[in-house]
This record gives sequence, C-alpha cells and structure tokens, in this order.
Amino acid sequence: MPSQREAVISVEGMTCISCVHNIEGFVSSKPGIESITVSLGEKIAIVDYDSMLWDGEKIAEIIDDMGFDAKLLHEKVPEIKKQNYNDETEQLIINNDIEKNLKKNTDGYQKCSISIEGMTCSSCVAFIERKMKQVNGIHAIVVSLMFSKADVVFDCDIISPEEISENIKKLGYRSIVLDAHCSALSKLNVIISGMNSQTSTNRIESHILSLKGIESCTINFVSCIACIEYTSSLIGARTILQVIESLGYTAKLATHEDRMKKIDHSDDIRRWLKSLIISLVFGIPVMMIMIYFHWYRHTHMHPENQSPIFVPALSLDNLILLLLATPVQLIGGKYFYIQSWKALKHFTANMDVLIVLATSIAYGYSLIILTIAILFEWKSSPMTFFDVPPMLLVFISLGRWLEYKAKGKTSEALSKLMSLQAKEATIIEKNEHGITTSEKKIDVELIQRGDLVKVMPGEKIPVDGIVIEGNSSADESFITGESMPVIKQIDSPVIGGSINQGGLLIIKATHVGQDSTLAQIVLLVEEAQTNKAPIQRLTDRIAGIFVPGVVFLSSITFFSWLYIGYQNDKNRNIEFIVRQAFEYSITVLSIACPCSLGLATPTAIMVGTGVGARNGILIKGGEPLEHAHKVKVVVFDKTGTITEGKPKVSKITGFFKFDNCSFEKFITLIGSAESNSEHPIGKAISDFAKEILKNNLWSQTSSFRTSTGNGISCTVNNVDNFLSSIKIDHIINTGKSVILSNNSLFTQYFPNGNTVTIPEKNSLNIIIGNEKWLANNGVQISDPVKQLLKEERSTGSIVVTVAIDNIICGIITICDQIKDEAPLVVSSLQNMGIRVVLLTGDNKQTAERTALACGITKVFAEVLPNEKKNKIAELKKQYGHVAMVGDGVNDSPALAAADVGIAIARGSDVAIESAGIILVNNNLIDLVGAIRLSKKTTTRIRTNILFATIYNFIGIPIAAGLFKPIGLSIQPWMAAAAMALSSVSVVTSSLFLKRFKKPTFETLEMEQRHRSRKRPRIRSTDIIKQKYYGKEKIIITGNDDITKDPGVGVDLLKQEV
Repeated sequence: MPSQREAVISVEGMTCISCVHNIEGFVSSKPGIESITVSLGEKIAIVDYDSMLWDGEKIAEIIDDMGFDAKLLHEKVPEIKKQNYNDETEQLIINNDIEKNLKKNTDGYQKCSISIEGMTCSSCVAFIERKMKQVNGIHAIVVSLMFSKADVVFDCDIISPEEISENIKKLGYRSIVLDAHCSALSKLNVIISGMNSQTSTNRIESHILSLKGIESCTINFVSCIACIEYTSSLIGARTILQVIESLGYTAKLATHEDRMKKIDHSDDIRRWLKSLIISLVFGIPVMMIMIYFHWYRHTHMHPENQSPIFVPALSLDNLILLLLATPVQLIGGKYFYIQSWKALKHFTANMDVLIVLATSIAYGYSLIILTIAILFEWKSSPMTFFDVPPMLLVFISLGRWLEYKAKGKTSEALSKLMSLQAKEATIIEKNEHGITTSEKKIDVELIQRGDLVKVMPGEKIPVDGIVIEGNSSADESFITGESMPVIKQIDSPVIGGSINQGGLLIIKATHVGQDSTLAQIVLLVEEAQTNKAPIQRLTDRIAGIFVPGVVFLSSITFFSWLYIGYQNDKNRNIEFIVRQAFEYSITVLSIACPCSLGLATPTAIMVGTGVGARNGILIKGGEPLEHAHKVKVVVFDKTGTITEGKPKVSKITGFFKFDNCSFEKFITLIGSAESNSEHPIGKAISDFAKEILKNNLWSQTSSFRTSTGNGISCTVNNVDNFLSSIKIDHIINTGKSVILSNNSLFTQYFPNGNTVTIPEKNSLNIIIGNEKWLANNGVQISDPVKQLLKEERSTGSIVVTVAIDNIICGIITICDQIKDEAPLVVSSLQNMGIRVVLLTGDNKQTAERTALACGITKVFAEVLPNEKKNKIAELKKQYGHVAMVGDGVNDSPALAAADVGIAIARGSDVAIESAGIILVNNNLIDLVGAIRLSKKTTTRIRTNILFATIYNFIGIPIAAGLFKPIGLSIQPWMAAAAMALSSVSVVTSSLFLKRFKKPTFETLEMEQRHRSRKRPRIRSTDIIKQKYYGKEKIIITGNDDITKDPGVGVDLLKQEV
C-alpha cells in the first residue's frame, strides 16, 4: 500500500509484559493501524500505519496518553510490508538493535551472552546495566528483559565471561554463561512412567540436577510430569531422556495429547484396573480358603481338623494356597520386582521395595517351612503365609486404582482448561473495500497475529482478539469464573476458548499460540501444580528416609518377637515362635505407607489451584498459597485497583438556562467537540455524551486543535439541524439538580446570580480545558467560577471548564470512580483480622477521599512507583506477612517485594510475572476468595500431613504387635488393606476442596449484615485535622512509625457522630 509507513517509537515506563499487551491492544484497535510490535526489553514500539489517517507523532501521543513516556525516533516507508510479527521477527528486531548498541566492539574486545534469571521489570534491566558498566573490563552491555539475557562486550585481558556471570550473581540474579549465539534457557516437559513414591521423584531430580547444563528440575509425583530447564548448548533433550531411562523409568516428551492423558491418568487407571481384575481371580479363592479352613475349621489351631494330601505335612489348604500364590508371586509380582531392582541398584528404596520384601518373605518362609515339614515328616502341616501375596496384590491393586482415579479428579480443572482449545479456525481475507475474498479452515496453531477469524454461533473462539464485525455474547465462565454471558460488540476483546453464544463474529487475532490467555492460564496452572510448597520440602526429606526406616523397624520387630517368644515360653514350638516373628515383621512392611505422606501436599495444591483457575483465581504454586493464609496486611494500589482505572464524568454544572440552551444541545456540543480527542479525559466526556444521548453520531466539527495536558478547541457546525435529525427527546426540562441515567449529576449554578447566554447561530466555537488553556484562548474566568473550581477540586476530582464562543457556560467534574465492591471487600478483610492500607502515587486529597469512601484507615500518598517497595518493606517489618494488590502495570517492584503479590489482570493479560496470585476478573471480591481458598488449601494440606503421620505413627506400632497384650493385633492382609486405603484417603481428603465456593457480592453483603461491627480504637498519635463529610466525622491522624518522606502517610479513623 503506497500510503503505508513505519514508525519507531521509544516507550519508557513499561515494567512488565502487561504493559506490552496494553499498548499493543489499545493501539492496534485504532482504524488505520496495520500492526504494532512492542519490545519490553529494548523499550521500543514498531508501528505500521496508514499515513492518510496517522502520523508518527500522533501515535506516540496516544501511547503517551496511556501513561507512558513515548517519543518518536524516526519514520520511514517500509521496504517489506509487515502484516504480522512473530517471535522470530521480534527477536530479529531486538538483535539488530543490540548489534547497533554493541558496535563499539574494537580489536581486543570480545562478545559473550549471559542468561539472567530473576529479572521482573525494566528497573532490573537498568540496575544491572548501571552496575555492570562500572565493572572494570566491560566495554558495553545490553540487557534484554524479554529474553532474559545480556550481551556483553568486554576486554578479555581484564575479565572473563565467568567473572561477568559471578558479578551478576552478586547483584542477586541467577546467571549462566551462554555461547555467542545461544538463546536463553530451554524448557522441557517430560512424562515419566514407573514412579510409585516420592522417593522416586527425589532420586530422578537429584540425578538430573547433577548433569552439566541443567538449571532446574521439578517433578510432580501426582501428574508424573517433569519440568526441566537447561542450556541447550551444554546438554540436549535426548541426553536428558537417556539419563532418566538409565535409572529404570520410561521417559518421553510431553505432547498436548500426552499431557491430557497424563493429567487424567487414564493409562494408569486402565493398567491398575486390569491388575485388580487379575488379582481378584486369585484373591477371591484365597479368601474363600481362609474363611473355610482358618476361620471355620480353625486348622491352624487344631491340626486334627486338617485334610492331609499324600503326606501329613501337606494339608489341602496349604496345597491350594501354594498353587494360587505361586503364579501371583512369580507373574503378578513381576512389576514390583522390576521396579524394586531399579531402585536398589541405585542405592535407594521405595514403596515397591516394601511390597517385594513383604511378599517375598511371606512366600519364601512358607515355601521353606512347608518343604522342611515334608522332608522331616511332620505329623501336621505347618501354618504358612501363602495367603499374603495374593491378598496383598488385591489390596495394592485396589488402592492404586482408586488412588489414580482420585488423582485424575484432582487435575480435572486443568484437564478441562486444556480441552477448551479449539482445534480448527476459519480465517478470511478482505480487499480494500471490506469484501471477503477468501475463506478457509486451518489448524488453530497456524493462526497469526492480525488474521481475521470468522466465528459462527456455537463455535469456540479460537484465539484472543478484537471484534471488528458483529454482535454476540460469549460464555467465558470456565476461563474467568464469570457465570453470566459477556456481551461482545465492535472493539470488544474476546478470549480464546470461550464460546460464541449469539451471532456471527469477525475478530482480529491479537494474541495467538503461547501468548493467548488460555495458553497462559494453562501454563500458570501447570507450573503452579508442579512447583513445591515450602512444607512439601520437609515431607520429601521424610519420604527419603522412610523406607529404610521401615525396613529397620521390621527387622527390630522380627528379632524382638523371637526374643520374646523364647523368653516367655521356652517350651513353645520353635516353628510357632519363628512364624509369629515373621508375621509381625511382614505386617510392619505391609502397613507402612510413604505414599500418603508424599501425596498430602501436591494433591491439595493441584485441587486448590484447579479450583482457583475455575473461579478466575490463578495461584502460582504452593508458595503463594502458603504465604497468603498468613497475610496480616493487604496493601492496595489506587488507580485501576480500588478504582475503575479510567476517568468518568460524575457531574455537569451548567451556567445557562434551558430557555436559552437545552441540556441536550449542551451535551451534544461538548460530545461532538471531544469526539476527535484521544486523551482519556476527552474520551470520558465523549463516552458520557454517548451514554446520555444514546447516540453514536456527532455534529460536524472543524478547526480542531489540541494542547497536551491543557485542553481542546474546535468549531461545531449545524448542531440544531443535527439534533432535529436524530430526534432526541428532552432529558431534563427543569432547572433543579437531577441525577442522570448513568448516576452522574447535573446541576445549575449562576455566578453572582447571573446567567450566561449562548449565541444562537449555526457554528459555535467550543473550548474545553483548564484555566491556562482558556486564558491562552482569551477567555476570562470570574472569581465565583474560580471558587467553584477550587471547591470541586478539593474532593480530589479533575475539573475542566467549557466555554462557548469565549463565554464560560459550565464546568465538567471528572473522577476515577471507586469500584462498587471496594468498600465491601475492605470491610470483609478487616473482619478477617487483616489490616488494609492504601498505597498510591496520587495526591493526598484524592487518596484521602478514596480511602474514606472505602473504609481504609491507613494511607500512603504521593509515593513514586520505585519507592512503593520501601513502604512494603516497612510494613513487613512492623506487621509480618504483607500482600500487595495492584494492576501489574507500575506496581511490579511492590508486587515482587511483598510476601504475596496479587495482580488484577485486564482483559486477556494474565502474564504478570511479578505476582504470585492473579485475579483474571477485574473484581476485588476475588481477592477475598483467593485468601479464603489459600486458608482452606493450607488447612487441607496440614490435615493430610497430620493424617498420614498419625496413620504411620499408630499403624506401625499396632502392626509390630505392641498392643497384643490388650488384644489388639492385625494380620498382614489387614495391614495391606489399611496401607492401600491410606493413600486413597489422603487424595479423597484433598478432593473436598472442590466444594469451595467463591464469595459473591451478595454472600459478602449477607455476612456483613450478620456480623457485629467492632469500632476501631483511636491510636495515641497526633491529630492533624478534622473534617466533616455528611453525617460522619473524619479524624485524620499521623503515623510517625511508618510515614517517612517521600510519601505522605495518614490514618483515617471513621466515627459516627
């Protein structure tokens, strides 16, 4: 296209990937913008646009209006049309820019690349670059946040790449030297089969971590998936798989289908169900033999009741049990023998070792004692343990089948999330007249940014995007937790995986592949379920020594009962004493269960994070879960967190009478004038006018001028003809103060009792802005109007003045409205015993008014973004665990500094790196839900660990026969049943978390009505001032122990008069 141009814009102030998504989403939604690629690491935006509609300065201005510092670097006609950018394109752009910065390289200098982990925002980049430039021998350094690496030009005679890496480590980051052309760390997901206890995962992790080039390795015992980070220049994926297989396990790369299978454990469920059925073929006859011969005829106590076969030493029951136990031991036990050998040859032990020991000792002892009895022609058949292998296999198969069934349910939420992804999509192409020229179905992985996608009613929306044609509603319940359908119209964002419930939609793809909301949620939940909670590290250590400890206790039990048997009754049959010692020893081996301890934490985390994801609460693993329930202070950012984050008109004050100018005409004039503005305040005014007039059309304007930060001016033409053509009914017919349909207020005010007269002519000159802008345009402001402006601004609102033909006709009050749920959430947190603090960069007056409206009693105002983390540190020191709640845009340092960073995602952005918990919906009530879910999950983890610990602490002594003197003892098959069911009980206990219900506005409101409110005590601090707002007396007091410059801190304590 001849009119297409490319602008390269410098963008300062971005802190994380959410800033990138916000800028890309907002700019790309504008007509005439062909594409935009924003690089967080290099702080640039590359925009392709139609020069008939835009210029580079104007694009930079709209980015600047979003709160970033944007400057146009240069413009040019692109040599190649760039309709879509992919990751490789962005990497090329960044690499080219890096090369420009590193052209200082001269003879004697070398270049190296270093991978850096732990950076959270651009301040980290600036910090590393600043500090490293001070290191002797470093000539130049460019750090890329996006790709977590640094390219360094250095003097090889002074410093080495390893020393550079060590210097970066001293700054608090993890670093590793890469080759010049190496990328950052590679990630590998491996499915491992054959693990049967936490000991297996510990052994594999330790072997993998010992390999050169491995950065991290975490294995989830429940999902059997290993997440491995490695340097591809030092080790490859094949080598990693070979190492795992050399340990005796089966390993393969996880594809999407494999991950789905492994998550629902369908293969394991089928295998153990088959094993259970086979074991029942042998187990049921064994049970019948036991019932008839041992319980009914008591042959073990009364040898005369035995039925000899061939010789007296071989009874019928022992012969049948031998025939049933032998195939079970040799064929059914093959799996356990193989797994045990694999463990033992690497000098470790697991649950399979205990099973093999128990069955082998039982079978071996029985075979030996029966052989001895036959050879020595005993007069009766000895008591054997041939019943142990079949019965043990029955209960182990049953237990593992139930365990894997339950495990599949723990990851049900993640499995459903992964199944939401559409398989195919219909893409279309249009010509310059907007007519569809082609339409075809493609695989969803092939969709690129900027593609136009057609979504029919009832179909899944394949990727994130913006609606450009059509109206419909979408079911986003499983992604956001929002149960009601969400209306979708032109410019509405859509989320891939949601279902189009209404009409036909044409969307423009904005986030595809791994950048899509659904992919990010799946990745976050998957990583959360892989990451280990701090408490799990303790259980892992216990599980590592558990099996050797049980074998030791079993040996002690055997020799103890031998000693007791000889000491207490020397005339007793030696065979009986040995048999009894073996019985208790085998029972100890059978009842001990390290699996229940190993499953206690990961199953609860899997269910908890899955339930959270289903409700729009993304929790990044066990650590945020553990910390969240300990939170003593919740710190809120203001803009976009407590408030809506965008200005809205709250009040219109008119200085005119309706017989001179109707309300509708005034609103049309200001709406038409601001319709050309891209500034947030201008957009707020035009949106207000649209909402009031219920009309999207505007009167014709000309001579539009704007002054950044001051206001606009233009000429509005033929407004009376326009009003008559669209037939708008009178909204206000009286001069009284009126609450409008959108809850804003219109009131009339006549300075000094005088009204203004708006000229009746076709073209009117409109000026809207601050006093400086009006003065520059020759408009005089009277003292009463100045006083009114001062009073309105004292509430913390933004106030602009409207002049028509150089006559001031009214003022517009604009504020960032507080979210409806904010006061209720603050009150709910306080009733939970949590202190609530407001931390904002806004001025003191605005912060006070926001805090008072929400019931927050502690405020830090006028705090710069990079100083917020210092306030967090002070609060942590005074109160303990602190949670920071922000929108993730300029709160990254504070989110990272808090014990728990909680970010509110906007639209499709859920990739907020510095947060531990992400609320997908822009709803603060989910914060209460997140804390409650954390408390319930942590309680469930502790319950599971307590149950597993008590089970082993009580079960092992009972199995060892310590309570035999009071008549309490169990047999090996009973111990096996208890052991199998213990793991099932722990997993089932975790599944109770699925009953968690996220609080709603109505349920919290009901709780508030039923809870007596406690009045806060006034602290003995200095009273600064007192104000009266309505019926409430506001006492504002200082906090010398917390407040330190910079930043103003106040306590706001509310008392009813």
